[in-house]
Amino acid sequence: MYAVDLHAHTRFFHGRRELGDRFDPLGVRLLARAARYRGLDGVATTNHDYYTRLNPSADVATLPGIEITTDRGHVLVVGPDPPAETEPGELTPGEAVELAHDRGCAAIVAHPFRNSTVREVEDVPFDAIEVNGKHPRSRPLVERLAEDRGLPLVGGSDAHYPFEVGRAHTVVDAKQLTPEAVADAIRDGRVEARVSRSPLDRLLRRGYRAIHRQKRVIDAIESPTPGVGEPPGEDEPAGDGTDPVRTDGSSDPRDGPD
Repeated sequence: MYAVDLHAHTRFFHGRRELGDRFDPLGVRLLARAARYRGLDGVATTNHDYYTRLNPSADVATLPGIEITTDRGHVLVVGPDPPAETEPGELTPGEAVELAHDRGCAAIVAHPFRNSTVREVEDVPFDAIEVNGKHPRSRPLVERLAEDRGLPLVGGSDAHYPFEVGRAHTVVDAKQLTPEAVADAIRDGRVEARVSRSPLDRLLRRGYRAIHRQKRVIDAIESPTPGVGEPPGEDEPAGDGTDPVRTDGSSDPRDGPD
C-alpha cells in the first residue's frame, strides 16, 4: 500500500510560462519534501496543460501527470506517458480520456463540483473521480456520482503551494510505486480517497471556501446533474433532501469535523 497525492502543481502561479519553466525544478523538490513531511510515498505533478519531465526526487516518488483543461472543465491524467502539452479548451472530455488511455495513463474527473460540468458528460470511460482537498464538503455528492458511474474515488490536494500537499491523498494498492502500477491500480479500483483534517488543512479550506464563493466558481454553472443532486451550500441538503450534507463536509466519520 502506498499513500500518493495525485493532484499537485510545481508552481503557485499561472501564465508566464518561461518563468514557470525555470521555477519547476525547484517546485518539484519542494513538493516532494512536503510530501515526505506529510508521510506520503509519492506525489503526481499535474500542471495545467503541460508536463515536463523533471529529475526524480530522493524524498518521495514523483509521478508524471497533467491537468488537461477541456471544454467542460479539468481532467487529471496520471501515468507513464502523459502528453507534453495540451491547448486549454481545445479537447472534449472524451478526447482527453482517449488521449490518456492511448498513452497508458489513467483519466480522472478533477474537482467535479468546482467550475466544471465534466461530471455531466455521459458515455466517457473515466477511470476515477476525485475528492478534492480544497472542497471535501462535496464528498457526499462525489461519492454518489462515483457510485452512479461505477467508478472508484481518489484523493488529491490540488496543491499550488508546497504546504498544501497531502490535504487529500490516495491509498494505492500496488506491489510497487511506478507510474504504470499507479495507473493500473486506479483503473482496477484498487484505490481509496483520504482527506486530512489537521487544524492547518481545516483553516486552509475555510479560506478557499470564502475565495471560491466570492469568485462564484463552486458550481457556477447552474445546470442540474441528473441523479446526483444540486451541489451543496454551507449546510444545504444534497439533492433530494433525504441525505443532508454534514456541516463537517463529509459522510465518512473517519474524516472528522471540518
